[in-house]
Amino acid sequence: MSGRPVKRSLTLKGHRTSVSLEDEFWRAFRDIAHEQDKPINVLAADIDVGRDPETGLASAIRVFVLNWYRDRV
Repeated sequence: MSGRPVKRSLTLKGHRTSVSLEDEFWRAFRDIAHEQDKPINVLAADIDVGRDPETGLASAIRVFVLNWYRDRV
């Protein structure tokens, strides 16, 4: 496990933003985007729209990834 989160850049609604995610979550997030045949920025935008404003985007992505794999078990 990589341990420390790494800052990653995304574009949401035409604006650059960054999220800090561990390598494992970032790889899983990219794999899910690929499986859904979506660019990673589109998947991030979908998550961003549906998240609670009190929840940061990185946390929302982690929960999304967790639920994605949990639903497949």
